[in-house]
Amino acid sequence: MMNEEGLIAPFFIIKLFNVSMINKETVENIAQEWLKDKDYFLVDVTLTEDNKISVEIDHQDGVWIDDCADLSRYLEEKLGTECEDFDLEVGSAGLGQPFKVLRQYECHIGQEVETLTTDGRKLKGILKEATTDHAIITVQQKIKPEGAKRPKLTDVDICLKMEEIKYTKYLISFK
Repeated sequence: MMNEEGLIAPFFIIKLFNVSMINKETVENIAQEWLKDKDYFLVDVTLTEDNKISVEIDHQDGVWIDDCADLSRYLEEKLGTECEDFDLEVGSAGLGQPFKVLRQYECHIGQEVETLTTDGRKLKGILKEATTDHAIITVQQKIKPEGAKRPKLTDVDICLKMEEIKYTKYLISFK
């Protein structure tokens, strides 16, 4: 190809590939297909700009590595070669990590948790109840009964709206 001065200008060929973008919703839907009829549940899916996909799952009794590998293979198969290159990581939500979904709260009812409220209070106690609106944690507080000389440790239920909770996590005990 010649330009106005009669010089040959470089000619570029751009080949367009049929590469579809991976999005969070697609990964979540595929993961939910695999999770259907299993006791596992999806906790989180994250995608980074450098095409790293992280999928977190959880289970009432813990997560088995073989199941993470099965889900990983399933996701790779379903995302297929039509998608751009990506790195995939499938794992458990992590013991001692803050809860991200209601089902994690439900799995830990009756167990000891630590909750940090948005106003900075840190509560340690037994998770008694959890709904989409609130969580109830039973904590021990020193309360002086009427007529008593000294305060006694007493179980007190604290009800927190979910929006008042910065995080809640399972407390690991080695007792």
